[in-house]
Formats: sequence, C-alpha cells, structure tokens
Amino acid sequence: MRPAIRAAVTDDLPALVALDSLSFGSQAWSTVAWTDEFDRLAEDRVILVADEGSVVGYVVLLVPSVALDVVEVLRIAVTPAERGTGIGGQLMTAALARCAGRTVLLEVAASNESAVGLYRGFGFEQISRRRGYYGGGEDAVIMRWREEQ
Repeated sequence: MRPAIRAAVTDDLPALVALDSLSFGSQAWSTVAWTDEFDRLAEDRVILVADEGSVVGYVVLLVPSVALDVVEVLRIAVTPAERGTGIGGQLMTAALARCAGRTVLLEVAASNESAVGLYRGFGFEQISRRRGYYGGGEDAVIMRWREEQ
C-alpha cells in the first residue's frame, strides 16, 4: 500500500521532529525550528508528509512569492524502515507538481549516493559544489531541476 501524501498539520510536529532527528542527527532541526516552519506555512513554506497511519516521510519546500521563479527543497526524509520503497520518490513527485514553471534547487551531501540518484532520476543536474560545507569537511552538491518545456 502506498502512503497518502498530504499537507502537514500541527499534530504532525512530534513525528516530524523525531524523523528529522533520526535522519539528520546533529544537524536536525529543533522543535523550535519546526514550529517556525509551521508558522511560515501561510507565507512561503510547504510541508508535505507521507502518511501510512503515521508519518513515514516528509518534504519541506521554500516557495517564495509568485514573482520569484525559484523553489528550494529545504528537507526531505523517509523513515529508515521505509527507505528504498519509493516513498522518497512519491514525496518528490508531489513536491515538483507544486513547482510548475519554476526552477527547483536543493543541496545534498556528496556521499549520499541514494539521494543523489533519486534527484538525478527526476532530472536534477549538478550545478555547483560547496567544498567542506558539512561538518567533517563533507562537500555539498547543489542541484537544479527545471520543468521540461
């Protein structure tokens, strides 16, 4: 069964904080940071969750005003038990559907081969690299997606 992809609600906050911590460790967002993301939903944030009776994944987008044509994927994560099952792809499909006519940017750790592969499969291309951007000197790969015309 495929999870439902839906807009996040404030009741999802504890699950999002827990999944973020599990996925990003010391670079996870705090509860305060997640609360700030929810506070910005009406302004410029979109948070989608994959729901199988509980939150098994999420994606957070920065969607500036219509005057700007660039969207940024701020975060995407799937529970360890569900990784490799297509949920990340479902979330990315839903996210990109909201980005019609816009360019989408994201950054990913260079060593995260599964994520880089996922993004390439959606047509993202590497446009830059930030040397030593992450703790421990790991590079960040900057990727861009443009909807095919």
